[in-house]
Amino acid sequence: ADETGPHSPGPTPECIEYLLSKKIVGWGTQCIGTDAGQAGGMQPPFPAHNFLHRDNCFGLASLANLDKLPPKGAVLIAAPLKIANGTGSPIRALALVPKG
Repeated sequence: ADETGPHSPGPTPECIEYLLSKKIVGWGTQCIGTDAGQAGGMQPPFPAHNFLHRDNCFGLASLANLDKLPPKGAVLIAAPLKIANGTGSPIRALALVPKG
């Protein structure tokens, strides 16, 4: 971060719209948030957050070891904490990968 705010990587609005057009059910990233650090200045602001929620999809951040997953075939388990009246939660993310 600097005087203009955070500069973490993230998807453009066009990227998220493209992924949603492919009928994804969610978006996950190793970054601190689902949007780029400067996403507040994008049009629309925070496109990953807003487009994913608009289309009833999940967004997961701060994931690790994504490079070890196959392009297809893994099963994601994302177990959230039960937070009364919460709108989000930390998760324990696990991936089941086919043998072979």
